[in-house]
Amino acid sequence: MSTLTPPKPHGVTTAPSALRGPVRVLLRMHRKALWAGAALLVIGIGIVVALRVWMASSKVLCADGDTTPCGDDVYVSSYAHTSTETFLADGGTVLLILAALIGVFVGGPLIARELESGTFRPAWAQSVSPAHWLAARLAVPAALTVTGLTVLVVVYRWGLWALRAGPNSPGLRWHANGVFPGTGPAILGYALLAVAVGALCAVLVRRTLLSVSVTALVLGAVAACLGTWRYKLWPSAFRKSAGVMDYDSGDWPIDSGMLTASGERLYWQDCFEADMTQGVEACMRGKGGIAYFSEYHPASHYWPLQLVETGILLALAALAVFAAFRVLRRLHG
Repeated sequence: MSTLTPPKPHGVTTAPSALRGPVRVLLRMHRKALWAGAALLVIGIGIVVALRVWMASSKVLCADGDTTPCGDDVYVSSYAHTSTETFLADGGTVLLILAALIGVFVGGPLIARELESGTFRPAWAQSVSPAHWLAARLAVPAALTVTGLTVLVVVYRWGLWALRAGPNSPGLRWHANGVFPGTGPAILGYALLAVAVGALCAVLVRRTLLSVSVTALVLGAVAACLGTWRYKLWPSAFRKSAGVMDYDSGDWPIDSGMLTASGERLYWQDCFEADMTQGVEACMRGKGGIAYFSEYHPASHYWPLQLVETGILLALAALAVFAAFRVLRRLHG
């Protein structure tokens, strides 16, 4: 009976079983990098916890860190509170740098170095196809990075919860460039884009140092563009007032000016750039301004902005992954 049983075709393998071997080899080869990543995760958590404990042990009278009686005109923050603000105000930037480092690692030592040195050939000769080889080098860093950054985002938000962004701490507001990327799913989009761009640069360039440089430049350009134009990712709110605008602490001011009788919007920069022979407000009223207006993002726009930015990043990551597989197939079959 056993002689009548047809042998199992070698080409029929499931994706998980086909990836299991390359994943084990990858984890064994780069275990030092894994330990370094785990150390960075522990250090990041430890820093936030230490800052929270330090701030909680400082002697303050108010929740915002004021060391003078609450409600008076004097604000003197404790050293622990101001130090915590200084560190956490750039927490989102730090997480962006960590995501970029993952992309640099993928684009350099993980893929480009193997393509440059030719060490990929033994793996491909042992029934591991180029597609499975690349898939393993995308799946492992993507899964580990998303898991680690998710933990760091939760810890970072927990650290920010002890601080209250107000007039004395504008750098901690939800829309600050140093805070916004690290408090929501956008940082996971950056991480996946970093992995995808690193892989694409590696298979295109196939030189370690050049691939690392190109990956860093591309990721930096994307982060700079989204940081500059983030306020345009969701329609801003509009507010009209008879007097000068007074923003809430949770608002993100975008632009402001005055309205004419016909509803035309005059922006303050229109008078800033003019030949100033009169005050700015007099200049605006001379142009027909009769009421004040402002364009802004309220705190309720936080999640729409986060989700739109995340969607853009995921779309770019998907395009980069698709292009990486197409390039690998064209070059190596």
